[in-house]
Amino acid sequence: MLERRAVVAKLLEHRGNAVVISGLGSPTYDVAAVSPSERNYYLWGAMGGAAMMGFGLALARADLHVIVITGDGEALMGMGSLATIGANQPRNLSIVVLDNEHYGETGMQQSHLGMGVDLCAVAVACGFTQACAVTTEAELQTAVSTFHKTAATKFLQVKVSPESPPRVMPTRDAVENKITFRQALGAEQSDLITDKE
Repeated sequence: MLERRAVVAKLLEHRGNAVVISGLGSPTYDVAAVSPSERNYYLWGAMGGAAMMGFGLALARADLHVIVITGDGEALMGMGSLATIGANQPRNLSIVVLDNEHYGETGMQQSHLGMGVDLCAVAVACGFTQACAVTTEAELQTAVSTFHKTAATKFLQVKVSPESPPRVMPTRDAVENKITFRQALGAEQSDLITDKE
């Protein structure tokens, strides 16, 4: 299996002005560690929502490459979102599932992907024309070579080791995260909500 943080580093090495939505837990620690940016939105406590948040942003901002990086547990919880995304085909959306076959944030219980469920096949069935499973360095290099081309909706299921590198914690203040992210995308100051209610 591949090393999780190294995978994220390779995928984001040449991200340019792409925006990243990271699923809760380990994907957030990895994105913060290897590609800290005001153009990252760190999803805390909304398990199952990362793909749909990325989908909404991809529809609203067709000029941006929107990258969702999440874990297998979070992706399974929001699996129905793959059908909506597949039906709409936003060409500027890429979804990466870091699949360690465990629920890492709740005690490392085995996930359905460790029991034979093929999430990549689900994505294909939902209409993703560019969906692949990545299990080797060679497959990762092939995926990286076209990752930032926004020609079609992409889905990558990357098999990673369940070992966890040290946590890198970005802000957990949701209001601060939202405001910083929106400002980075050019939202007008008058459009920003600055209170914490």
